[in-house]
This record gives sequence, C-alpha cells and structure tokens, in this order.
Amino acid sequence: MDAPSVPRWAIRAPGADPAARTLYCLPHGGGSAAEYVRWARDLRKVAVCAVQLPGRGSRLAEPPHTSMAELVRTLLAGLDLTPPYVFFGHSLGALVAYELTQALREAERPLPERLILSSYPAPHLPRERTLLHRLPDDELLTEVARMHGGIPDEVFANAELRRLAAVCVRADYRIVETYSWQPRPPLPVPITVLGGQQDVVSTEQLAAWAEHTTEQPVQQRSFPGGHFYFRERQRAAVLRTVEAAAC
Repeated sequence: MDAPSVPRWAIRAPGADPAARTLYCLPHGGGSAAEYVRWARDLRKVAVCAVQLPGRGSRLAEPPHTSMAELVRTLLAGLDLTPPYVFFGHSLGALVAYELTQALREAERPLPERLILSSYPAPHLPRERTLLHRLPDDELLTEVARMHGGIPDEVFANAELRRLAAVCVRADYRIVETYSWQPRPPLPVPITVLGGQQDVVSTEQLAAWAEHTTEQPVQQRSFPGGHFYFRERQRAAVLRTVEAAAC
C-alpha cells in the first residue's frame, strides 16, 4: 500500500530568491498563512514560507490540532526544513516555534539559524490557568477579542464566519491552555524577541526567553501597539526588524 501523502504544510511566497534563507512563519491562535504570505512583498532578502495549519485557509476541511504534542509531531513530519532557515512565530506561533526546535534537536535534525519570537511569554513562567476553549462560540470570540483584538468586525457580523473562526480559535486555545512546559537544556540557537508596548504580554515576560538559549545576549525590541502591533502604524519598522534578524 502506498504511504499516505503529506499535507501541504507551508505556502512559499512567489518570486523569492531560491538561494535566500527561508523564513518560516508560524501563525497566532486562530490565524492562517495568508497574513504572513503578504509579508513577502516587503521582505525581499528572505524567502517567506507561511505555515498553514489544518482547519483554516486552504485546509479548512481538515480538523485542527488540539494538543501541542500532536501539532509538533505532525509539523516535524510535514515540513521540509532545509537549511538555512529561520522561524518566526507570533503569540501561539512563538510557543510552537520553540517546541518544534526542541523536537528537531531531539531528532538530531538541523536547527533554525534563529528564532524570532513575538508576543508570547517565556514558556517556563507561571501563568494564569484559563479555560476559554470551553466557552460557547460567541463568548469565546468576544473574550479573545477583548484580550488581544485581531478578530475582524466582519467575523462578528456573520454567523457562519463566527462559527468557522471559533473552530480554530477554540482548538488553538486548547493547545495553549493544556500546554505544560517540560524543563530542557537551553537551545544553541539565537533568539530575537518582539512585542507591543501596550500588549498584555509584558517586557519582563518577553525578556525571560533569554533562559532558553545559550546564545547571549538575546535581542529584544518593542513597538508601539498592542498584541498585533505589526498590523499598526509601525508595520514597516517591524518588517525591517524581522528581515534584519532573519538575515
């Protein structure tokens, strides 16, 4: 019997230099690859490759993952991570980037040249236990929008869009809310940490990522704005920072 085909996990933006370093973008909770594919118009020195998780975008018909272990295991099998490459992860994507890099080390596979981690506290820090993933759809989306923003008004205005959005948001919040950090040695990978000055994730929580790398000092940069600071007026500056770190 033939082996099952591996899902198309990553969407490579067209027009990139094939010799350029690949920037794999891992999306935030409820997010899709589309946002990061658009970055390729401004990031010309790297090859943007946006990771498309099940349950959204071109993979809408597939059930989303609901545990970190399951997600990392399938990413490890599904992504062709040919060096040199860099991970960028925003919010949940930052945690996934970290766990995936740990799994790559355990599998003795080539590691990313750098982790660019955005708007997520260092994983070893204590955190408030929440159960947002158990809320009804409308309450879930309302609470996530209150905390972080990022959910377009048109989603709230349309019952079907709310239903579809809630499926992914619920699955991703279940990953976050059931995640348990396991102590492991720091990674031999440089880390750049980015965040918004008005975000609920504090500068101190971001700085604590320094405990997870042997490559010191950790680069840290904050921008005006909230959890989705890179969608705001500093977008160009953010993308210049991402490109410089990736190169």
